Amino acid sequence: MHMSKLTASIAAAAAIAIFPGAAHAQSWDMPTPYAPTNFHTQNIDRFAAGVKQATGGKFVLKVHSGASLYKMPEIKRAVQTGQVPIGEVLMVTLVNENPLYAVDGLPFLATSYADAKKLWTVQRPHIEKALDAQGMRLLFAVPWPPQGLITAKEVQSAADLEGLNFRAYDKQTSRIGELVKARPVTIQAAEVAQALATGKINSLMSSAQSAVDYKAWESLKYFYDVQAWLPKNMVIVNKAAFNALDKVTQDAVLAEAKKAEEAGWAASEQVADATKKVLSEHGMKVLPPSPKLAADFNQIGKQLVDEWLATAGPDGKALVEAYRK
Repeated sequence: MHMSKLTASIAAAAAIAIFPGAAHAQSWDMPTPYAPTNFHTQNIDRFAAGVKQATGGKFVLKVHSGASLYKMPEIKRAVQTGQVPIGEVLMVTLVNENPLYAVDGLPFLATSYADAKKLWTVQRPHIEKALDAQGMRLLFAVPWPPQGLITAKEVQSAADLEGLNFRAYDKQTSRIGELVKARPVTIQAAEVAQALATGKINSLMSSAQSAVDYKAWESLKYFYDVQAWLPKNMVIVNKAAFNALDKVTQDAVLAEAKKAEEAGWAASEQVADATKKVLSEHGMKVLPPSPKLAADFNQIGKQLVDEWLATAGPDGKALVEAYRK
């Protein structure tokens, strides 16, 4: 038996064996990487509640937030191999598997919600195809608010970032750190608050929502609203586990997933402004970038898009061309 078929069989057996018999409630563990207070997690909690209600309590998703069950880099593999049937991941972290996962992490390619939606429309079929080939299925994806630059000191240009300990979480953020001559330090989301408190990092690119999660004001002073990109989290499911569900449950999951994507996009837009206000209320200076900083970052963005296109092959080129039409 091929390994993919074997893991699929294991996942299907696990999905059935957990709660045999349609009369009993089925329960799936769902690892997520972000805090319970994060809007992504809250959106997933509503998704889980909707699924439970739609199935009359016969199917339950048990959400394990804050990387408490699996750490972010482990979640996709856990779903793929059937260790868990469902989970949430930050799409750009999978760039080493497939460059198309990271197109929404390219700086200044899509910087507004309208542009991010357009990009997702052309990106989605590629993501669905990539997941399908690995025995998984996309349920929904939700963007983060636009990414800002968060620092301990005032920054007027990219040159001011030289020598800073710059948090990286994927290939693109590491590259940005290199290009501004900072020191990229790879830190997973669940560990950022501690890294800030200990001085392991003193600068990062992140959304205002994440800055609130990290209580960035305890260590950092400035949030520059550069609106660099809107990366997405996606919720994925093991195909064998999903196919083992009865049709009514499958339909309920898909219907609630569609609602969760729509609600998640709306929530992201809402928290984008609300969380910047929270940063201000805690004493952080929320500022637009200086013209020089904006110009520097735009130049970096162009370079990173060109570098990405060189590695993304015909599919990547076609995707960006379709988006730019």
